[in-house]
Amino acid sequence: HGGTELTEIGLAVMVFAAMPVVTWRGGHIVVDLLDRFLGSRVVKVLALLAALVMSSSLYFLALRIFELGERSIRRGVVTEFLAMPSGYVVQYIAIMSWATAFGMITYGVYRILFQNKA
Repeated sequence: HGGTELTEIGLAVMVFAAMPVVTWRGGHIVVDLLDRFLGSRVVKVLALLAALVMSSSLYFLALRIFELGERSIRRGVVTEFLAMPSGYVVQYIAIMSWATAFGMITYGVYRILFQNKA
């Protein structure tokens, strides 16, 4: 039974560890149905707006997740079988979400504004 808990925690750690890396490399899936019809300037403005919305959403979501992790630690919430404190994993998720938001607002915006697409 403890193996299931370790698998769940390990999966959460791996997924949220990859988020900043995928964001930094620009590896998200992008559907560009209207890029042919819109000018390059409009596409850049829309991409910049999307990056700002995504980074601010991740920031505020991470803020709430971190608060929930603090509450779990304060209340002593532990996993069912191994009795591991679950609040630290929740706070880790929040920290990696902040790192993803930071990566999106820095390098993501740089890629949109200054990098030429071939």
